[in-house]
Amino acid sequence: MIDIEEMMKRAQEASEAASKQLNESIEKSKKISEQMQADAEKAAAERAARQPAADEQTMANQQRQVEILGQMFNPEIMAQMAANEEMLQQMAEQKAAEATAGIMDQLFGEDMGVIAAALETLAMEEEDEDEEAEFDDALEAELYNILDEKMAQLAALPEPDPIIYTKDDPKWEQFGILLSGMIAKLNDHQLDCLDVEEHIPVMEQQIVSLVRRTWGINGRGELMDTLRYLTQEGYTLRYQIYCEANSPEELISNTDSEEEQVSLRRAWRFAQHYKTHYTPSFMIGWDIGRAAMLTRWGCYLGWLTEGEATGILWDLSQRVIKDLDNWREFAQSYLFGGLMWKLLCNDASAESYLSFLSDAATDLLAGRPEDDDGQWAACPWPEYQESHFSDMNRYH
Repeated sequence: MIDIEEMMKRAQEASEAASKQLNESIEKSKKISEQMQADAEKAAAERAARQPAADEQTMANQQRQVEILGQMFNPEIMAQMAANEEMLQQMAEQKAAEATAGIMDQLFGEDMGVIAAALETLAMEEEDEDEEAEFDDALEAELYNILDEKMAQLAALPEPDPIIYTKDDPKWEQFGILLSGMIAKLNDHQLDCLDVEEHIPVMEQQIVSLVRRTWGINGRGELMDTLRYLTQEGYTLRYQIYCEANSPEELISNTDSEEEQVSLRRAWRFAQHYKTHYTPSFMIGWDIGRAAMLTRWGCYLGWLTEGEATGILWDLSQRVIKDLDNWREFAQSYLFGGLMWKLLCNDASAESYLSFLSDAATDLLAGRPEDDDGQWAACPWPEYQESHFSDMNRYH
């Protein structure tokens, strides 16, 4: 893989080396000229001393040489040389930029504008990291209200009725891909095939960096461990434990930092607030949605084969339709889990995050196909059948 940063660094170094060489040449020429002027003056003085009656024309010629040498580096000439040097430096930088652009065009054709836009949207789940805000009781209460409003808005979205998928129905593959729809929509990923993006070096590097940075996953083994955690425990189990705890102290260990203890108490209050409205199984959409995205990322990076990824998405599909009844509930579950995650991460930018998720779900369910939206509406939710569920766990 070509290292773009290294290529730019080398181009800059070449430009700096050319400029340095030019400066050295100018300085050397100046010294030579100064020495020539001094030598000429000395020679003229010596000849004048030896030959008082020297020919006036000879003396005039010598004086003219001295004057010419003196004019070579007068202020005006030096200013012009400095301007020339600056012009040469700009030309060198321009050539380096043109060379870099040429290489980029060879690598990626004419799609660099599209790629740049995609890179700006990748990892949007964390795009509010730099916002500074602090939690307090008023903010927690406000976030609960915002979540309730968003959940109500999602519940009102139009959606086709669930349909029965046969066991070998090809729609299962597309449904599994669409389980990653929330994150994929935020990151402007493809949703019509297993690959999240075109296989070009810049996108592969960006996605491997994303997976490592946001999940700490560096390869196949860690990916599989994370998928097992999300499908067997995840936030579904965590929410259940927090709901059942009589006090936050039951959740805190001696090794937890003060900040972690504050976050645990905040998440415990969240669970206590909602436990009579939403059971632990309602959290499944948050876990399955992220597992589906990781599966697609893993396949794109070559950590999973296409067959393995398809099988995992099948299993994820069977798990989620067992506990949720439609895309609206799936989206609500994702917002629900997303807020609990933000509370545990001590991230007070949760309001904007909920808005991003709600907008993505609306586009997926009620958006227009001509705007590359409406993918969920075009793939109705499968009606749950026990026979399908019995074929699960093929990758555990």
